[in-house]
Amino acid sequence: MLKKILIVLGIVLVLFIGFVGFRHFSIDNKEIAITDSLITRQQDLEKDYQAKGYSLDNPKVVVNPYDISPLTALVMFETDKSEKVTVTVRGKDTLSTFTKTFEETKEHYIPVYGLYPDEENTVILEVGNKQKELKIKTEKLPEDFILPTKVTKEEDKLTNDLYFLTPSSTGYTCAYDVNGDVRWYLTTNALWKIDRLENGHLMISTERLVNSPYYMTGLYEMDMFGKIYKEYSLEGGYHHDYYEMKNGNLLVASDNFNSGDGTVEDYIVEVNKNGKIVKHWDLKDILNMKDGQSENWVAYDWFHNNSVWYDEKTNSITLSGRHQDAVINIDYDSGKLNWIIGDSTNWSKEYQKYFFKPVGDLEWQWSQHAAMITPEGYVFIFDNGNNKSKKKKEYVKAEDSYSRGVMYKIDTDNMTIEQVYEYGKERGSDYYSPYISDVDYLAKNHYIIHSGGISYTDGKINNQPAGLANADKLKSITTELLNDEVIYEIELPTNNYRVEKMSMYPKENDFALGKAEKVGSLGTTEKDSKIGVPLFYKDAKDYKNHDIKLEKEEDRLVVSGRFKRGTDVNILLYKDFNILKYDLPVSKKPYTALCVDVFTEEENKNGIVVTKYINDESLKGKYSIFIEIDGTLYNTDKSVEF
Repeated sequence: MLKKILIVLGIVLVLFIGFVGFRHFSIDNKEIAITDSLITRQQDLEKDYQAKGYSLDNPKVVVNPYDISPLTALVMFETDKSEKVTVTVRGKDTLSTFTKTFEETKEHYIPVYGLYPDEENTVILEVGNKQKELKIKTEKLPEDFILPTKVTKEEDKLTNDLYFLTPSSTGYTCAYDVNGDVRWYLTTNALWKIDRLENGHLMISTERLVNSPYYMTGLYEMDMFGKIYKEYSLEGGYHHDYYEMKNGNLLVASDNFNSGDGTVEDYIVEVNKNGKIVKHWDLKDILNMKDGQSENWVAYDWFHNNSVWYDEKTNSITLSGRHQDAVINIDYDSGKLNWIIGDSTNWSKEYQKYFFKPVGDLEWQWSQHAAMITPEGYVFIFDNGNNKSKKKKEYVKAEDSYSRGVMYKIDTDNMTIEQVYEYGKERGSDYYSPYISDVDYLAKNHYIIHSGGISYTDGKINNQPAGLANADKLKSITTELLNDEVIYEIELPTNNYRVEKMSMYPKENDFALGKAEKVGSLGTTEKDSKIGVPLFYKDAKDYKNHDIKLEKEEDRLVVSGRFKRGTDVNILLYKDFNILKYDLPVSKKPYTALCVDVFTEEENKNGIVVTKYINDESLKGKYSIFIEIDGTLYNTDKSVEF
C-alpha cells in the first residue's frame, strides 16, 4: 500500500514539475545586481591610498577621495622621521583661509578641506623648515547648486568658521564661508540636522529612505571627506534631530512603524555605540493625542516632534511638538511629564498644571522648532509663529505675522515663565517661516537665528510649507547676533532646514583609513507566508505601464512602481514551494507627515510612485520576484539573492 502511495505521489510530482516547466517558471530568473553601499565603495577606493613611495616634494594627491565631497583632497607622502605637518588652504582673505597642524608620524595622510569650486587652489604644506606649494584644481559646482543672493558681515567680529546648512527637500548639504563662498558640500542626499560629535566626526542622515516622505534609515558618522566610520540603522528610521549624550549614546527622533496605530513622529529612542536601542519613549503614553490641536494637527501626525535635547542638570529631555504648539519636558528615567511651554487653550484639565504662568510681557510660541536648554537654564526656541492662536477666528494672516528666536526663563518650583530674549519680530513677515528653521547658542549673548522656510506664491507670503503652498519663490535667512547686533547674515533663494556654525577642521584629526562599522538593524519586514507556487501568471511586459523598478541594496530589496488610487498591489517572493507576500500600499499615508492622502488631478489620472522596502533580516537564499496587481500575477523575470 505504501509503495502505491509513493508511486502516485511521484507521478503527481512529475506532472506538477512538468506543468511548472510548461509555464516557463524557474527560480533561475535573471538575478538583480547588488548596488554597492557608500561603505563598500569607500573600501574599494582606499585600496589605492598609500603614502609609501611618495615624498613631500612629490606627494600623491587625490581630489574628492571618496567621490561625495568634491571640495576636498587627500595628500599622501612619507618622511624619514616622525614629523608634524601643517596644511594651509589659502582663501581670499584671512577669514577664508584655513590652517591645521597634524601630529607627528612618518606616514602622512593629510586631509585638505575647504577648496574653492572650479578653481586652481593654493595649498601649502609645511614640514619642519620645508614648504611645498600645491595647486589643486576642482570641478564646477553642479548647475542646480544654490548660491547666496545677499551676504552682510562685520569682519572684525567674525571668525573663520563656516555656516553648514541642510536642505529641506532638494539641494545640497553644504558650508559657506564668511564671504558666502561655497567651501564644502556633499553630493549625497543628507537631510535634517548636521553637527560635529565629540570625536570630531560629523553626524548626518543616511541617503536612504526607510519610509516616505523623509524618514531615513539612520545616521552616518563621517568626516569632511564623506568617509563613513559608522552607520547606525534604525528599525523606525530617523527624522529631524538627534542628541549626543556624554556616554556617546544618541537620543534620536524616530518612529514606531509597527505600533499598529499608524502614528508618526511621536517616538524617541536611545541608541548605544553598538546600535542597540537601550531605551525608548512613546509620547502616546505621556500626552493625550487630541489635546492642544493646531491647524496642522492630524490624527496620525498629532505631535510632530522636531527636536530632541537632553539636559544633564535636570536629567530631562526637551521635545518640540509642532502640531500641538507645545515644547514639553519629560523625566529621562521615568518618562513622566515635567512641564509644557505654550498656550494651554484646547488642553484637557489634567494637563493644565503642567503649564507655566506668564510673568511680564510674553508671547507664546507657535508651530516651533529646535527647542534647546541653554547653559543658563533658559529654553531657547525658534518660534515659527503660525496663526498665533488656536482659535480659528483669531488667526493672524501670514502677511501680518513674523517668526523669531525666543528665549524663556522658567521657574519649575513656582511654575512661572518670563520672556528674556527675542529676535525676528521687528523684521515682520519678511522673516516669517511657517515651517522648519533653527536657533543655535554659540555663547552668552551670541546666537544664530535661522528663518529657513520663507516662501511666496504670486508675490504673497505663504502660511504653509512651500511644498503644500505651491510656492514659486523660496528664501532662507541665517542671522548671527552678538550682543543684539547682527554681525553676519546670509540669504539664500531656497529653503534650508538647519544651520550649524562650525570650524572647517575639528580639534583632532578626524581622518583615518580603515573599514567602517555597521551597527543596528532595519528589522524584519512584515509579511504573509504560505506554501505553494505562484501559478497562472503573465509576462513582465504586460505591466510595463506601471514603471516597475527593482533594486537590490546590500541589506534590502527595493520595489517601486506607479499606480492609481485604490489599486491592490502585492510583492511575492518565491523559493522552495514557499511564497512570501508583502503589501505595497498605494497611498500618501499613513507614513506621510505634513500631508493628507489627497491626490492631485494628475496623480488621479496617472497614479503615484510608491515604494516597498523588504529588508534582508530573516531572509536567506535566492527568491523569484512576482508582482500581483488587482489579483493578476506577473512574473518580473528577476530573482534576488538575500
